[in-house]
Amino acid sequence: MTLTSKQEKVVQVLLATGRFHSVSEVIETALHLLEEENRAYQIWVDETRTKIDEGIASLERGEGIDGETFVNQLLADLQQVKESPK
Repeated sequence: MTLTSKQEKVVQVLLATGRFHSVSEVIETALHLLEEENRAYQIWVDETRTKIDEGIASLERGEGIDGETFVNQLLADLQQVKESPK
């Protein structure tokens, strides 16, 4: 694998801080952070799918509200936020 000049510059800047002692350490840390980000994204996807499934089930049980009511409630909530003291 070859780093681009921009990537190489980033690595060199990180090495210059003294926090990292080798290119390998920089790459290992970057990969670890990428894995954490991917895990967090997957958790978000799973939670979102669950919420969507729950919402669909709720609608199928007739527990939903019509679009006009939803929009009116949303507008009222937004108005209340605008009027609240900061």
